[in-house]
Amino acid sequence: MTAVRLHVVVPGPLDQQTGGYIYDRRMVDGLRAQGWRVDVRSVAGVFPAADARTAARMGAVLAGLPDGDRVLVDGLALGGLPAPARAERTRLRLLALVHHPLADETGLDAPRRAQFAALEREALAACAGVLVTSAFTARRLEAYGVAAARVRAVCPGTDPVRPAAGPRPGDPPLLLSVGSVTPRKGQRELAAALARLAGLPWRCVCAGSLERDPDCAAEVAERVREAGLADRLRFAGECGAAELDRLYHRASLFVLPSHYEGYGMALADALARGLPVVSTTGGAIPHTVPADAGVLVAPGDESALAGALDRLLREPGGAERRRSLAAAARRHARRLPDWPDAARRFAEAILALTPDGDV
Repeated sequence: MTAVRLHVVVPGPLDQQTGGYIYDRRMVDGLRAQGWRVDVRSVAGVFPAADARTAARMGAVLAGLPDGDRVLVDGLALGGLPAPARAERTRLRLLALVHHPLADETGLDAPRRAQFAALEREALAACAGVLVTSAFTARRLEAYGVAAARVRAVCPGTDPVRPAAGPRPGDPPLLLSVGSVTPRKGQRELAAALARLAGLPWRCVCAGSLERDPDCAAEVAERVREAGLADRLRFAGECGAAELDRLYHRASLFVLPSHYEGYGMALADALARGLPVVSTTGGAIPHTVPADAGVLVAPGDESALAGALDRLLREPGGAERRRSLAAAARRHARRLPDWPDAARRFAEAILALTPDGDV
């Protein structure tokens, strides 16, 4: 039996430590474990607001692929570049992998948002199908004119992990947040909320890149210094797997005040460890975090975020509430898919959207 061949096109190196790249990487590994021949093509350039040089590179990569081959393009690369996809739509079996629509990124002005929406609509129209990471995002694509029959949702997996043990005896509660420091991830709101709770015992670690939006990272750091919290709110930067596991293991609760998530892999990782969650109602988060395992507030609402954290940190009652949420998280963790299962469903989705003999 001939192995299925797939080309995966990603913007920049595949080893970047964000949820989207981790998902892409795990799916590539999972497909290869099933015997697929997967060829990864990294396109250098500016994404998603691609310039002419980036467009030329993408066009060259697609033009160099054999007729009739299956090609999966990450939405961060595809969404802003409809022209190369349109040029190859009848020759290649093109698929898009959309983590969340480009126009849903936090901080865009109205003209840029409209521009991204129009470009991505055109790019998706050139594809045989679209893979997404949640049912929420699948429904979101209706606004882009993508028929439901052309969309398959495959949620990320989780790894087997040890349950969180919490802080060492005598240490204050530890809040953990995992995500690149960008406007969408909500570290600005987290810093402001914690400034209101300076009178309570807590420590907080934010793990995630400080380089993806240096201006935002610098602004958040300045807010923390002005609030006098630099010794209690630490930005650890990107962490390796061992360090991240250690932080999860010692955490009391997980907090991610994102304005929008297409799924929220870090949230699922926290649930897998039995951690109570404080997050928002942005995007797919209410579909990822069960109501009995987390407290969700409106995105961007610093006061509501501070109130939610206050109720979980203030005694009496805070510790008991955290235990109740943690028990629900552990129950939900047993139903989370693992990565091999996710990769099997990913393979099935690709084959369903690009049947053999269909070019």
